[in-house]
Amino acid sequence: MDIIDERLAVIQPLNKFWYQKKVTALDMLRLDRIHPVISGNKWFKLRLNMKYATEHNFKTIVTFGGGFSNHLIATAFTARKFGLASVGIVRGKYDRLTPTLKACRDEGMELIFVTKEDYKDRHEPDWANELVRHFDEILFVPEGGANEWGRAGAALLNRFVSSDYTHVITAVGSGTTLAGLRNGLPIEQQMLGLVPMKGGDYLQHNIAVHLHEGKDKNWQLIDDYHFGGFGKWNKELLRFMNDFYTENKIPLDIVYTSKMMYGVHQMLLNNDFSVSDRILCIHSGGLQGNNSIQNELIYSDNSAS
Repeated sequence: MDIIDERLAVIQPLNKFWYQKKVTALDMLRLDRIHPVISGNKWFKLRLNMKYATEHNFKTIVTFGGGFSNHLIATAFTARKFGLASVGIVRGKYDRLTPTLKACRDEGMELIFVTKEDYKDRHEPDWANELVRHFDEILFVPEGGANEWGRAGAALLNRFVSSDYTHVITAVGSGTTLAGLRNGLPIEQQMLGLVPMKGGDYLQHNIAVHLHEGKDKNWQLIDDYHFGGFGKWNKELLRFMNDFYTENKIPLDIVYTSKMMYGVHQMLLNNDFSVSDRILCIHSGGLQGNNSIQNELIYSDNSAS
């Protein structure tokens, strides 16, 4: 089932003012354009999961995420399009639904709220099965789509990446997209993953164990630009997002791509790249996460553009 027009993904050169004399080219793969709900890499990480579910007669997708999770809303929407029920096990308790959780419920997702402490047990099959035992024919999809079908789907992004690029840069949450890209791209191309959480280097092992033979090289995680931790930001980051939009007409999200591009900008200023380098940054979407800071942004429409 094709519910996304992937032809809407375009490669957009950034304003030369942004990188002049630092590198030869700096472009962005605009995956945020493919759909207002399943924007960015979420579609690629979910599509093969949904295909597997329908081909093997599963009826319910159960997955995990926080109150502002791009993955949860993308799963709710995609499951409905594939004729599947969906359940979201949500980290934390809420007095009222966040805009993201309300959108999930509007898409038909049943929400089960657990404490942050209990959420740590989400990888334990018995714990998760007990929560959803009353649902029929369940396929569990890990947070961020981090399974073999998610990585295989992320690998499909490689067809957008020209061999002319020396570096491919993506934001990293679960590491699924980076693993898929590294497995599919020529090993000569350097992969950089910008991690938006403090101490994100723990993902190094999580990613390495899923890389194919001969692919565990020419990739690096950078967690220097987390702004205090996952989901945290300050006025400096907001100013950067607005300035970036003014210069490039590309909206960034507050959780992932803003920190990625802030980090890239600092690396350019630090001369961490060679003048001959050609860089492709991947816009992983997730603009719905900007709902809580809408009045701080000069771009008010966070739909695909």
